[in-house]
Amino acid sequence: MQEYQRAFVDFMLEVGVLTFGDFTTKSGRKTPYFVNTGLYRTGTQLRRLGHAYADAIERAFPEGFDVLFGPAYKGIPLVAAVSAAFAERGREVAFCFNRKEAKDHGEGGTLVGHRLRDGDRVLIVEDVTTAGTSIRETVPILRGAAAVQLAGLVVSVNRQERGAGERTALAELAEEFAMPTHAIVTLDEILEHLGERLGADDRERIAAYRAQYGAAE
Repeated sequence: MQEYQRAFVDFMLEVGVLTFGDFTTKSGRKTPYFVNTGLYRTGTQLRRLGHAYADAIERAFPEGFDVLFGPAYKGIPLVAAVSAAFAERGREVAFCFNRKEAKDHGEGGTLVGHRLRDGDRVLIVEDVTTAGTSIRETVPILRGAAAVQLAGLVVSVNRQERGAGERTALAELAEEFAMPTHAIVTLDEILEHLGERLGADDRERIAAYRAQYGAAE
């Protein structure tokens, strides 16, 4: 693991975004742990989050994108934070996001921010992808705006569980849309970093969950 990954796991625990217990995911699965990015709630937290994503993007997509895209709603503050993090590092990166409902006055349309152009390499920034539903909704929006190239997808946590088939949602999306996918951290890396800090009961329940829903890639 890289130092920024260890710091990110500690950061999620510190602000209560990563918790252990009994939860239900959007896909309906009963899970012993949950990542709730809606709990980032201060400017300092958003700044730290933006830099964590920027660290991961610099490692996985060093120069391979032109614009960041955040799917509504949670992706909106994410792309703003990541763009600001890059600006602090001396790199100007454009961003845009979508509205859930098209605006019928003013400039109109469903996209806000950078106006997509043919050939733009778009990197999608998402919180957590379990089934890939939001990405499958996002890609037609991007392609409907311009003849863009999908530079990839970056998320905060790879839960390493099956998507629609036997592979992880990230692996399925990578194949379906011919784009690379990457996470700041994987579940394996979270468990490695926490070690004995995670109680035996939680470790057993996570192991049982992964036996039921886990994926090899």
